[in-house]
Amino acid sequence: MKIEKIRLDELFRCYSTAAITLDDELHLFFASEEKDYPCFAYSGKDFQTKKVVWEKGGGTMSMIPIPHRKNQFLAVNGFYLKESPSGAHLTWVTYEKTKGFILKDLLFLPYLHRFDLYEVNGKTYFVGATIATTKKDKEDWSDPGKIYVAQLPEDLNEPLKLEVIAEGLTRNHGYARSPQNDGGYFTCDQGIFKVTVPTLNGKWSVEKIMDKAIGEIALIDIDNDGQEELMTIEPFHGNEIKIYKKIKGIYQEVYHYPYVIDFAHTLVGTQIRGVNSFVGGIRREASDLFMVQFINGHYETTLIDKGVGPANLNVVHLKDVDLIHSSNHTQNEAAVYVIRDEESHA
Repeated sequence: MKIEKIRLDELFRCYSTAAITLDDELHLFFASEEKDYPCFAYSGKDFQTKKVVWEKGGGTMSMIPIPHRKNQFLAVNGFYLKESPSGAHLTWVTYEKTKGFILKDLLFLPYLHRFDLYEVNGKTYFVGATIATTKKDKEDWSDPGKIYVAQLPEDLNEPLKLEVIAEGLTRNHGYARSPQNDGGYFTCDQGIFKVTVPTLNGKWSVEKIMDKAIGEIALIDIDNDGQEELMTIEPFHGNEIKIYKKIKGIYQEVYHYPYVIDFAHTLVGTQIRGVNSFVGGIRREASDLFMVQFINGHYETTLIDKGVGPANLNVVHLKDVDLIHSSNHTQNEAAVYVIRDEESHA
């Protein structure tokens, strides 16, 4: 495969990225974690057209399109570990060609870090994770985080009716959507928890699937045996990356990242040029952006870039290329990596 990097912009403490369609055109969004810093969206040829989403925001991790609502998405703003009390909140963003981006805050939820939206039986559900509930300072973890849920109202001007479905989750940091789109996996010091959205009976379920401190998670059937494997960062902002395979009903380690790690932060389970893959990023030491694939019976680790320190990344599949868009925190840059087959000239 051939990999080309496009450096879209300089963005201080670039923290978050998302792929969202506006007016039927793909846009790559990048937002800073620093207070009073912007969010930008890039589109067009080589993503050289730039839109300002907000000038002064910050503390943004999740940005999620709202199902069946054109040009609308929700985003976390104001998430700062070092700030107490927390001003983290959920923002409703609408794009109009003549007015640009219109922002309205929907709710304030202290230390809201990750969330997602699920559509089930014609209803849209919000699931959000707080990394803590209260904090005296950045290193205070005495009041653990929670997982909140709510049905998204038809009229977003109406309040969300939040319900707590899990609590006592220390450093409630990691999240991955289930490949079956039936819920998500949340990680914390207490382990990995699978949250399943309501079926017809309207009940949420929470199942603990691993009992150890996990900082981040991704899922993909990397060895094509019909069962998904887990890739983890351990512990919170940790120095180990592993793959677990379920063998005789128990998750067992089958891979360990071979290079030095400090502050691993992001993982994605995806396909790269049709091959099931894990892609991840490490914020310190060599600050790798890497890929792991299972080729000819062996796990192969490919370093895509070094010295960039991804805080968050996502993969988009287009007709002839795959795109890894990465918020390169250490390098203070928004970047996209265009991946083609060697013989392709697209």
